[in-house]
This record gives sequence, C-alpha cells and structure tokens, in this order.
Amino acid sequence: MVDVSGKPATPREAEASAFVAMSPAVLQALESNPKGDPLETARLAGIMAAKKTADLIPLCHPLPLSHVDVQLRQCENGVAITSKVKTTAETGVEMEALVAASVAALTVYDMCKALDKGIEIREIVLEKKSGGKSGDYARKK
Repeated sequence: MVDVSGKPATPREAEASAFVAMSPAVLQALESNPKGDPLETARLAGIMAAKKTADLIPLCHPLPLSHVDVQLRQCENGVAITSKVKTTAETGVEMEALVAASVAALTVYDMCKALDKGIEIREIVLEKKSGGKSGDYARKK
C-alpha cells in the first residue's frame, strides 16, 4: 500500500457511473421481477460494496466513509447508475465510487439474467472527484 500517513485528512468526494443496456422487454419486466425490485436491490448492493472496497481491491486503503449514495434510473434502453461517495481522509474515494457503480450494475444483471443473458454492462467511469493533492477532476463528455 502507498504510505499516506504523512498526508492530512481532508474532505474528498468522488462520483462514478455505469450503464446497464437491456431490451425493452426486460425493462418492462423490471417491476414484476420474481426476485424482487432490481433497482432497490442494486442500490443497496452498491452502498454495501462501497463500504467493502478495501476488501475487494488489493492495496486499497480502508476509509471511513461519511456518505454513500447510489441512484438508479430506468432509461429508454437500460438503467443508468450513479454513485457518490464522501469521506474526510488521507486518500481519495474514487475506487469506492467505481466499486459502488460496478456492483450495482452487476446486481441489476443478476436480478434480470433469467429474462435475458444478453444484458450488457457498459461505461463504468469516474465522473468527477474533488480533494487531495491532485486536485479536482471532471470527466470530459
């Protein structure tokens, strides 16, 4: 692990996104999914995953997260996922935001795979981050 013991604890935030592409038939069936509500299950899975990032990604620092928000929105051709993570720590929360979005997307797939194995997880990206020595970042669209 990188030694961050000499760095000050400062406020840090990161936002990530993912997209789950699916057919209109699968989108229509989301509300009647026999496993339950895929979007709410995925939201909770994303939050839980952010909290476990250091257990999943080797050499990732465990961080005291002060806020995790995962939102899922049904779109014309799939489900758009956004995650936002905050902390006050010596290192950033980019990985936590990316893991939250990724696990939420995987959970949507798991909840809907019985309907269509061809569902695609696309575009897992860091949207923006703030705080720390490297400063702010915003993805160019």
